[in-house]
Amino acid sequence: MKVKFIHKVLLFVMGYLLIVGCTNVEQVKEKTSKIKIMYNWSESSFYMQYGDMFAMKYPNIEVEVVSSQELRLNTGTEDYYTAMNKFIEKEQPDVLILDNSSYEGLASRGMLLEIDPLIQRDNYDTQGIYSAVLDILKEKGTGKLYGLSPNFETSAVYYNVDLFNKYGIELPHDGMSWQEIMDLARLFPTDGGEENRIYGFSIGNSPLSVSHLAAFIFAETQGLKPLNKSAMKVTMDTKPWKQLFQIALDAKKSGALYEPSVGSLGGSIVSSPFFMGRVAITTGGPYLLQQMKEAQKTVENLNPFQMGIVAGPVDPKEREMTRDVSLREITSISVSSTNSDAAWEFVKYINGEEFAKAKARLVNGTLLSRTGFVKEINGVSLDAFYKLKPILSDVSGSGGIPTSLYEIMDREINLVEENKKSLDEAIKSIQKEGQVALDKEVKEAELNKDGVD
Repeated sequence: MKVKFIHKVLLFVMGYLLIVGCTNVEQVKEKTSKIKIMYNWSESSFYMQYGDMFAMKYPNIEVEVVSSQELRLNTGTEDYYTAMNKFIEKEQPDVLILDNSSYEGLASRGMLLEIDPLIQRDNYDTQGIYSAVLDILKEKGTGKLYGLSPNFETSAVYYNVDLFNKYGIELPHDGMSWQEIMDLARLFPTDGGEENRIYGFSIGNSPLSVSHLAAFIFAETQGLKPLNKSAMKVTMDTKPWKQLFQIALDAKKSGALYEPSVGSLGGSIVSSPFFMGRVAITTGGPYLLQQMKEAQKTVENLNPFQMGIVAGPVDPKEREMTRDVSLREITSISVSSTNSDAAWEFVKYINGEEFAKAKARLVNGTLLSRTGFVKEINGVSLDAFYKLKPILSDVSGSGGIPTSLYEIMDREINLVEENKKSLDEAIKSIQKEGQVALDKEVKEAELNKDGVD
């Protein structure tokens, strides 16, 4: 009898706890509350992107937006995070909408609430979220989740199927390196006038110098950095850098690259030579599909063609992975929030299926983290954008290049193009002169800092 009594008590307690747990979630939906949200852009932009839909779903939760737009626009990179910490301390937001770096920095300083327990408590579905997004968030949070991101950015390789078939060239495939892409581009004819000739490759609608192509496009894919920031040493006199410059020089020399000149095809992106059916390969994000759709409506004499997309470009050493994945807006909860339940409702909704379904038709250069809601745009599958896994140690790219170093690089590579220097000589000059310029900048920064102190 005593055992039966204890069993009944345990059942009662477990039932009570289950009811309380469910009731807490439901009470948030009914209880009138207020949350303050820090957003990187304007208040009107917030409501257009998130706020209006959330207000319709949760009319009982009042939202106050504190925009950090001025902070972002008027603060230098080095001082931005210090200023943001002061901003957070002053405004005390419940929800913080962050970029990659801010998320990582705030998580490491214990300023964000871990949301894994909340996910488990509410049995919140994360299985439908693109695994790469969760992997990045966990890596930046040293194994724990401190936020969710409703969208992400990446790119892929686009190609004109009709041009490849016309010239009997094998179609691109997933996991191609820049060397392989440029090799394909050089197979297309280069004869004919500028107004009607075919080009093997283009990016955007602006001229591409060899230096820009190698240092800002090819190097990003392979994770090559122009300098070691911790040691403040230039790191460009290496075999990998030489290989990338050589690929860019060969591509430029071949005539396969589209380079607009004054009065040529340059101008509106919707009238780009790729959309006009005159470029075989290009790279870009999902926005190109939307722009293609717009071009078909607005550009006269636009000949339709079959478009293909494959995953890439990739580092040849890691064919199934990419460094080109970034999270633009991560929704996190402040660890000091006094209304974390309501804040969690916002995070859940913005990253949930209902929100993803509503946003499925709106392409603004990003892709939904929730998979299955947008499978194609303008008849073209989006599968290629979800195939590669992120290289977690380097999802932010190779980093910036100091202006002084880039100017030296551009000058030296121009001398190579003019046959006034060998590539080996140019790289050694970049390394030597670049280090001198970098040392000078570091010394001046220290003097300025001492002067301020």
